[in-house]
Amino acid sequence: MKYLVAILGVLVVFGLTYAASNNRHKIRYRPLFVMIALQVVLAFALLNTSVGEFLIRGFASIFESLLAYASEGINFVFGGIANDKTSPFFLNVLLPIVFISALIGILQYTKILPFIVKYIGLVLSKINGMGKLESYNAVASAILGQSEVFISVKKQIGLLPKHRLYTLCASAMSTVSMSIVGAYMQMIEPKFVVTALVLNLFGGFIISSILNPYVVTKEEDILEVQEEEKQSFFEMLGEYILDGFKVAIIVAAMLIGFVALIALINGIFDGIFGISFQSLLGYIFAPFAFVMGVPWSEAVEAGSIMATKMVSNEFVAMLDLAKHTTMSPRAVGIVSVFLVSFANFSSIGIIAGAVKGLHEKQGNVVARFGLKLLYGATLVSVLSATIAGLFL
Repeated sequence: MKYLVAILGVLVVFGLTYAASNNRHKIRYRPLFVMIALQVVLAFALLNTSVGEFLIRGFASIFESLLAYASEGINFVFGGIANDKTSPFFLNVLLPIVFISALIGILQYTKILPFIVKYIGLVLSKINGMGKLESYNAVASAILGQSEVFISVKKQIGLLPKHRLYTLCASAMSTVSMSIVGAYMQMIEPKFVVTALVLNLFGGFIISSILNPYVVTKEEDILEVQEEEKQSFFEMLGEYILDGFKVAIIVAAMLIGFVALIALINGIFDGIFGISFQSLLGYIFAPFAFVMGVPWSEAVEAGSIMATKMVSNEFVAMLDLAKHTTMSPRAVGIVSVFLVSFANFSSIGIIAGAVKGLHEKQGNVVARFGLKLLYGATLVSVLSATIAGLFL
């Protein structure tokens, strides 16, 4: 039964994407089938094999060690603030972003990350049939973050036509940055975080290839990565540490605002209609949860969490998921994979603002197709969760 539901889920995603396609005649189906097959193989390997278990355990243990090191700095500054046996979200989940951001800066400064990202991007461009720039950007987004990635290709931003700019922005919204992966792993199981990271990479290409198909000519297929301004090692380190702290503060501020607003709206809806706003949204998203593989008896509950992610952000939704202790492991796994992306309304503003900061005209272009960006990125999450559901 779950295989039939998964096939239905993939067909629904393809149908919704095809219906909104810019140019259906230019869709190239061969790369799509190759990437879907790759998603299935990778999901099986990560979730159902000893090799996948070993890789996920290794990835998770690296982040566990990093978080332990991060806690040394956090305890030095904030030790004694928290009560015994308590686990403040800001201290334990968000502040480690500062340390991981510093490590990313070091890997960037030593040219290790640019080398890895560039050549993984070149390999991907052979698989997905897209340009080198698009493939580089998808990998770089997962490392650098959805706004920072545009700085690395700022030389080309102003020269890109609308359709190529859309693909770059779609990649940034469909993935998550490595600096906050450790935070996710403290909220949901690491295997679902890793699986989502891998599946979303290919899912972004699949959805963009249908929603926004085009062919990049050899003359256009140029990748110009902007070298960062030459800084001393400690200048760079200070910059990345401050950037990490800004991210932690921004996420904390958004959590305070969104959690409070959702509580207020739930209270108003409950008082007037006898049903919370999240429960109402749950009914709207329930069919999508079902085609992803969530049992129908839990579809409304899962749909509520999915909707929370889209109208607020993935952190709020992950906190909400933790409260649903009666959900089956299968439903939790599928919803967890869905939550690992930046597909929410606030990301439209973040991405448009990042591009506008580099090129005002192109930033306005991004703002105009913002809702289509969110539509595509949400379908990427649905596709990834559906494929993962085959093996849960």
